[in-house]
Amino acid sequence: MGPGAAPPSRRVLNGTQTLARTDGRLTISGSVRGARTPLPRMPLAGLWGDSISQGTPRRTGAWLTGTLGPVLRAVGGGGGGGTMDSPEVTFTLAYLVFAVCFVFTPTEFHSAGLTVQNLLSGWLGSEDAAFVPYHQRRTAATLFCHSLLPLGYYVGMCFAASEKQLFPPSQAPEAWRLFFLLAVLLPTVAGTLIYYWHRDGWARHPLARSLALYALPQSGWQAVASSVNTEFRRIDKFATGAPGARVIVTDTWVMKVTTYRVHVAQQQDVHLTVTESQQHELSPDSNLPVQLLTIRVASSSPEVQAFDIRLNSTEYGELCEKIRAPILRAANVVIRQSLGDLFLETFASLVEVNPAYAVPSSQELEACIGCMQTRASVKLVKTCQEAAEGECQQCYCRPMWCLTCMGKWFASRQDPQRPDTWLASRVPCPTCRARFCILDVCAVR
Repeated sequence: MGPGAAPPSRRVLNGTQTLARTDGRLTISGSVRGARTPLPRMPLAGLWGDSISQGTPRRTGAWLTGTLGPVLRAVGGGGGGGTMDSPEVTFTLAYLVFAVCFVFTPTEFHSAGLTVQNLLSGWLGSEDAAFVPYHQRRTAATLFCHSLLPLGYYVGMCFAASEKQLFPPSQAPEAWRLFFLLAVLLPTVAGTLIYYWHRDGWARHPLARSLALYALPQSGWQAVASSVNTEFRRIDKFATGAPGARVIVTDTWVMKVTTYRVHVAQQQDVHLTVTESQQHELSPDSNLPVQLLTIRVASSSPEVQAFDIRLNSTEYGELCEKIRAPILRAANVVIRQSLGDLFLETFASLVEVNPAYAVPSSQELEACIGCMQTRASVKLVKTCQEAAEGECQQCYCRPMWCLTCMGKWFASRQDPQRPDTWLASRVPCPTCRARFCILDVCAVR
């Protein structure tokens, strides 16, 4: 430890494991309880960086006061503290929250069905049955519904602030007449644009125009749309992201579905580059840190507009398996391993030093029943202790799993909030339920 370095801190886990922190690195070392073979040190700092913190709460109240205060005072006509209790201010605040949630739909609105897709599901149809026609109608309906929000606010204010005499609009104050004109103009423009898109069987829709760039001379955009619809129905596609920024990768296409548009690019023509990475101390779904990657999708054709996709770094490996072209990386971008990937590497290194299992000459190894892609490569044999000692049990199953699938099974049985206990834990065999630890996983020779 050099001059000025922080003194190491240690904490005993499970009696035989030690969680140590030295110079900003978090490591776990020790052995399985009762085992004879020690476990190597497992670095965990690669995921969390230099520190693990619970973050700080957002200053939502201060933001609302600073941002919405002037707006509410203008709606209420100025005044002091009694302004916040007036009906028009209450309605304005409630409608503003509703409009923001309706446009940027949170999970609660999705659960309640307050989305354009759910409210107009009968007209939109099924995304799985016809991906392209569905999103042509969805983007048009979303644009029109969102353009009605200002008009809905004006109609609501006619009842919430009847003393302002907003109806009829000709008798309203000049500022409200201008707002009403804008509220009527927005859906008019949106309706005109949607009518233009709908002509010639949606041939003028932006999605149809994007697909037309990939159409053969003797065919039209409908043939390309049919190909996209067919590939989207396959179960092996890669799909991730929130409803307003979904990323879909099929065998041929890379697509990004946003609120008002669908970006489409053909795999054989694109170049993908990881341009940015953002590290967050806490993810919305768990108490673990998360890294978000921004990937630029650029086509070799100048007519195809480039677009950015965002995904969790834990999904980056799955994306690479689906993308045939290499994904470049900016010099300043470091993709951190997920906790699961880090554990799988440690799991594989431990199995390599365990005693090997010799397969009888009369036994033929079959494909792994977990992935069906590679041959079975591991066998569970109790080697951590004597046969009658400890909690581990002898497994009598033949080799049926590959090393990767067995590691994923082991990790899936762990508590994601307690990664410090993973190495020393015991899990049941996926076939016979006999309990085993990492030291009982033997490579097949």
